[in-house]
Amino acid sequence: MITRLFAQVVLGAALCLTLAACETVPGEREPFADPPQVTPSSPTGVSLESLPPPKRAIDIALYAFPDLTGQNKPSDNFAEYSRAVTQGGAAFVVDALKRAGGGKWFNVVERGGLQALLQERQLIRATRQEYQGTNAAPLPPLRFAGLILEGGILAYDANNVTGGFGARYLGIGADTKYRRDVVTVALRVVSVQSGQVLLSTTTTKTIFSVLLSGNIYKFVSLDRILESETGISKNEPTQFAVREAIELAIYALVMEGVEKNLWSFAQAGKGTPHVERYRAARPLRMKAEMPAGEKNAALAEAEARAPSGDGANALLAALTSGTAPSAPAAADAPQ
Repeated sequence: MITRLFAQVVLGAALCLTLAACETVPGEREPFADPPQVTPSSPTGVSLESLPPPKRAIDIALYAFPDLTGQNKPSDNFAEYSRAVTQGGAAFVVDALKRAGGGKWFNVVERGGLQALLQERQLIRATRQEYQGTNAAPLPPLRFAGLILEGGILAYDANNVTGGFGARYLGIGADTKYRRDVVTVALRVVSVQSGQVLLSTTTTKTIFSVLLSGNIYKFVSLDRILESETGISKNEPTQFAVREAIELAIYALVMEGVEKNLWSFAQAGKGTPHVERYRAARPLRMKAEMPAGEKNAALAEAEARAPSGDGANALLAALTSGTAPSAPAAADAPQ
C-alpha cells in the first residue's frame, strides 16, 4: 500500500513538472528551442565569396529560376503533395550573385518583382505631380542589364542509391540504413544585344540520409522481458543542397567567362590560382572505345576548341567513329 501511494506521488510530481515546463514565459525561449541565425556559408559558398574582384562589375538580370522537376517529396507510406525541391530557387541565385567576390562581381537588377517595382514608381510619380504639379522632379531611370541569367532546377532523382546493414545476437541488434538522392540545376548566361547564349553549365549535388538504430528484446527471467529501442537519423536539407549546387554553377560561370575572355579579374595574378584550380577539378570524364593516347589527344583538342563551340562537336564525332577529330570547316563570311 505504501509503495503504491509513493508511486502515485512521484507520478503526480512528474506530471506537474511536465506541465510547468510546457508553460511559455514571455520574453524567454521555450525548452529545446534554438535562436534564429544567419544561414552559414557552405564550402562552395566560401570559395565563391573569396573570388578576387573583377575589372568591372557585371550588370545582370534574373527573371525566374523555376522548379522544372515536377516531383513531389518521395514517401513510401502515403502520397506526399509537397514539392521535392524548393520553389524559391530565384532567391538562392540572387543571394549567390550578390555574394560572389564579396559582392563585387555582379550588379543584380530586380526583375522577379518588376510589376511591383513599376507600380511603386508610378505611385511616386502620381503623388509628386499631385503636390508639385508639372514641375515635379522625375524619377531616375531604371538600371538595365546587359546579360540575363536563365535556368532552373532540372531534376531530382530520389533513391538513387539505397542500402543498409544490420546484425542481431541473442536478442540484441543494431542496423543502419542510408539513401542518396541527386538534384541537378542548370544556369546559362544570355546576351541581351544578340540573344546568344554565352555560357552554360550544369551542376549536381548529392543528398544523403542516414538512419542508425539499435534494439534489445531479451528474457531477463522466466516471466520478464526487457525490450528497448533507440535510433537517430540525419537528413541533409534539400534546400541547402540546391543552394550549394547554384553556388557551384555561378562559380563555374565566372571561371568559364574568364577563360573565354568575357570578363577578367582586376589583378590577373590573384585570379590565376582560382582558374588553375577550376581547370584541375574539371576533367572531361567520358567513356569511349578509343585507345588512351587518341582519347587524350581528342580531349585536349576539344578543350582547345571549346570557346568556338566546335570542339564538342568534333569530340562527339570522334567518340562515335573511334577516330581523332578533324579540324572544323570555316564558317561562311556574312554577306
